[in-house]
Amino acid sequence: MVLARLILGLLSLSPMTGYELKKHFDSSINHFWNADKAQIYRTLAQLVDKGYATVRTVAQSNYPDRQEHHITEAGREVLAQWLAGGAAQSPERDPFMGQVFFAAELEREDIERLLLQRRKNTQYVLDDYLSQREGIDMRAAADRRSFLMAATLDHAIRQQAAELEWLDAVLEHLP
Repeated sequence: MVLARLILGLLSLSPMTGYELKKHFDSSINHFWNADKAQIYRTLAQLVDKGYATVRTVAQSNYPDRQEHHITEAGREVLAQWLAGGAAQSPERDPFMGQVFFAAELEREDIERLLLQRRKNTQYVLDDYLSQREGIDMRAAADRRSFLMAATLDHAIRQQAAELEWLDAVLEHLP
């Protein structure tokens, strides 16, 4: 359901093809949600079936025709209900935390290797988010939409920084 609402949100910004939606997932909301191409296309088909989106074929001269998706009024209503429905809280599901929880079964060096690999990956993600953030001037993001989009990236940056701090503390105090 969340994926469908996110796709409706992106379509509310502009009509898009499935390919363009995937590019937006990868470039603008990947810090809080990701989806593969198959999930996006499957969900788009469901949105069209439910009447929340329509498809318009746009002819192109040297390329295959574009299958452009547009949000409908019904889709805008569903999106508005979801947005106004209160702060959604989803249960945390993190396989890495499961590994850490049971890692006492491993030798200390193996635990350190596990934690250091996570630290490396987390630093990589943080660096990517910080690089995306460099291009955003919050004063220039004067409109509410731009400001809130940037705020989600700031949230992801803080989450990654907090995870690095936590990993360092675990590594430092590991018995």
